Amino acid sequence: MSDFLGKGPSFPSPPWFADQAGPKRYGFKLSEGEDKIKHSLWLILATAPGERVMRADFGCGIHELPFEPVTPALTALVVDRVRTALTRWEPRIDLLKIDVQSLEPNPECLLIDITYRLRANNAVGNMVYPFYLQEGAA
Repeated sequence: MSDFLGKGPSFPSPPWFADQAGPKRYGFKLSEGEDKIKHSLWLILATAPGERVMRADFGCGIHELPFEPVTPALTALVVDRVRTALTRWEPRIDLLKIDVQSLEPNPECLLIDITYRLRANNAVGNMVYPFYLQEGAA
């Protein structure tokens, strides 16, 4: 199963993290299995289309939406763009549900709740991605 899910650099991970204990053991921290899927989902959502030189269409179109007022139409658009990006760029999962909610004390932050099933073993996973509509709103 790990062959299907893959193994690769952890995200986000600066290159000075080590996989092994001990002095001067530097390199990229690796993730594998279900953690690799979550890192891949995070990377897709965190990348704006056009950000990568060699693959300009990679990413999720939610980054074109900052400063929009939070309305039901906006949340539906976010769901559509997330579904489109994850369906295109992450073939190891089947999306079950995408829910978008804004936080009451901080309406500039949308919480994107993604429920998915791994195709390799039918395990159900979940992750929440915080998307800030206004830069610097935390």
